[in-house]
Amino acid sequence: MPVIEQETKHRRPHPHSLSGPFLEVDLGREVEELHREPEWANGQNAKTLVKYEDLRIVLTVLKPRKKVPGHQANGRVSIQAISGHVLVRADGRTFDVTPGRVVTFDRGVVHDLEAIEESAVLQTIALRI
Repeated sequence: MPVIEQETKHRRPHPHSLSGPFLEVDLGREVEELHREPEWANGQNAKTLVKYEDLRIVLTVLKPRKKVPGHQANGRVSIQAISGHVLVRADGRTFDVTPGRVVTFDRGVVHDLEAIEESAVLQTIALRI
């Protein structure tokens, strides 16, 4: 089972810092940029928006019926839909995640995602340091 850890390879340059005393992110603009990149043709694209030693925030866009296979993180995770509708499965349960809803998992909980419709999902990972 894949474990999400620190990213070591960058496929796009970072025009601004991913950490600092404060950050402001325009999620609508970030979603549009992910849709313009070549990876979107495969039905999925993602970008780390915030990267501190103990915190990651990742924006993922998915086309309908696209699945993110089971994976786990070395930290607590929250998943919320910015747009669309995704199913999140973990521990034999299925969670409907739509805008205004959030689901959280403890460290090491294996979970997968499936887009019911075109979706943008914000994943926050609180890492142990």
